[in-house]
Amino acid sequence: MSVAVLLGLALVALFATSGLLDREALRDAVEAQIRAVSGLEMVVNGDIEVSVFPASHVSFHDVDLKSPGTDGPALRAAVLTGNLRLLPLLLRRFEIADIVLSRPNIRIDRAADGSSNWTPFIDTLTHTMRPGADNPMSFSEIRLEDGEISYLDAASHAAETIGKIDLSLAWPSISRTFAATGQFDWRGERLDGSISVNDFLAALSGERSGLKVRIAGAPLKLAFDGAIANRASLMLEGTLSADAASLRNALRWAGQEPPGVGGFGPFALKARASVVGPQVALTNVNIELDKNVAEGVITYANNGRQSLQATLAAGALDFTPYLSTIRLLASGARDWNRQLFDLGAVNPIDLDMRMSAAKLTIGSSTLGRTALGANLRGGTLALSIGEAQIYGGIAKGSFGISRSDTVADVKAQFQFVDVDLMACASDLFGVRKLSGRGNLTVALEASGSSPFGLAQSLDGTASLTGHDGAITGFNVEQLLKRLERRPLSGGGNFRSGQTPFDTLNIGLRFHDGVATAEDIRIEGPAARISLTGTASVPAREFDLKGTASLASVAGAPPGFDLPFVVQGPWDDPLIFPDPESLIRRSPASAPLLDAVKDRKTRDAVRSVLERFTGQKKAEPDAAITPPAEAEPKPN
Repeated sequence: MSVAVLLGLALVALFATSGLLDREALRDAVEAQIRAVSGLEMVVNGDIEVSVFPASHVSFHDVDLKSPGTDGPALRAAVLTGNLRLLPLLLRRFEIADIVLSRPNIRIDRAADGSSNWTPFIDTLTHTMRPGADNPMSFSEIRLEDGEISYLDAASHAAETIGKIDLSLAWPSISRTFAATGQFDWRGERLDGSISVNDFLAALSGERSGLKVRIAGAPLKLAFDGAIANRASLMLEGTLSADAASLRNALRWAGQEPPGVGGFGPFALKARASVVGPQVALTNVNIELDKNVAEGVITYANNGRQSLQATLAAGALDFTPYLSTIRLLASGARDWNRQLFDLGAVNPIDLDMRMSAAKLTIGSSTLGRTALGANLRGGTLALSIGEAQIYGGIAKGSFGISRSDTVADVKAQFQFVDVDLMACASDLFGVRKLSGRGNLTVALEASGSSPFGLAQSLDGTASLTGHDGAITGFNVEQLLKRLERRPLSGGGNFRSGQTPFDTLNIGLRFHDGVATAEDIRIEGPAARISLTGTASVPAREFDLKGTASLASVAGAPPGFDLPFVVQGPWDDPLIFPDPESLIRRSPASAPLLDAVKDRKTRDAVRSVLERFTGQKKAEPDAAITPPAEAEPKPN
């Protein structure tokens, strides 16, 4: 018999069947098969449509599917369509080939003990898929069109909604493999996703089974290839990889607000992952962020509060993108930045990180081998430097910042040992006129809502000891020798050259943004300098007085001493000698200075001046006694 004849006979039988179809029996058969396969009871609230030709299917409108003994439907669909197998239909048997759920709404409620409203569904699937089960699988595919999943976790109070789901689930009616692929919307982004389980029955039973997961979208791409088990708790083992064009955007999409506005750009991660319940351990980690590459281990836990621990090592790191968001100085570099700190976001993750690098770059500063620690808990950040090679020496210390409402509380303790003073002072304080080597110790604290506010409240101490260096901007020895010979010759080019020193000692105490010089001594081969006074941190200005002295030689008269004043901005101060001291040093001018201080001599000098000018000056007490009328001038 030819194929055409067989096809014709099938069509005739199909038409005959459509007229003799028992619709109630069809409905009962479909409901029974769905109940047998899924363990869900079906409640039809709307119309039922049956079609035999050209397509054989039955459609149920406004359908609820729920697990026995639970309140409310676990799944609700606008239309549930069961496509029927043709050959059994000709024999008046109703068998579902596949199911299409239009606009389904799936509700998943997870209780505090880990069970959910879908637990009976899982138990039924496990039973029906076992070899020799009374109810073998009767359909091979489920399609979801424009669906939605609502998830609620009573333990963590987490709630998620996944919408516009278009998925195809390859149901393991013959093979033990389960697969699903399609698209869905999650947190405002359209994602492509797929999942494949090698042994679906083993996975349902909690036994170990192979698992592959792929998620791809604009925020990130994620892939997992390994195994899954769920005996006492969920367990995953395998290789995890993830990458994103912008980690900042990916974190925001995931509900985590990253700090600052800089960095957190291109990101990639590959690691061996182990998941046990709410804990994730990543080993053999290779992570890349903003062209920084590091290796190590990372662990994550969510036991009521999220925590992240990491130990990483890198060859070279550049932290400039992350710290550049905190701009201490305004654009003019003569004033502190007055922009308020953004302290509104609270990071819900506790962070504990240890990192080592052979080279670390922060802005214009480059550190050698460095060991860093970072701890973030409850909005308080603590940074520690175990040891860092910087400015040709060693640095160690700690930095902490916490917030209270709109105010940031900052504490810093650092020690720099045998560093290049020019590089150190330039980077830390913006002072570029100091060279040599030395030690710097800083212990400071401040509170404020902006960098300017921090500068206004600065308290603490700082000390600097240096050796074999120089202060650029003036040559004390050359100036003192010239003024010693000719006190009134003027300073000449006073702000040029440099003053070398053998030792440098600076001790400062800070209070409310004002630094008071407790001990400033500079001793060189030919001159000595001592200073007292204050420096305003908010205004970045000096107000100092000092004395410069020529070093005396044994058996020679005492050296020349010159009082001087330092005033003006830190990066370009004015330095000028005391004028009265210079006048006193001049043999010709000193008597004149003494003379003008004596009243009788001053009156005699004034009389001589009047005789030359032809004018009479008012008496010294003219401000009290009315002056006499002026005599008429002779014609």
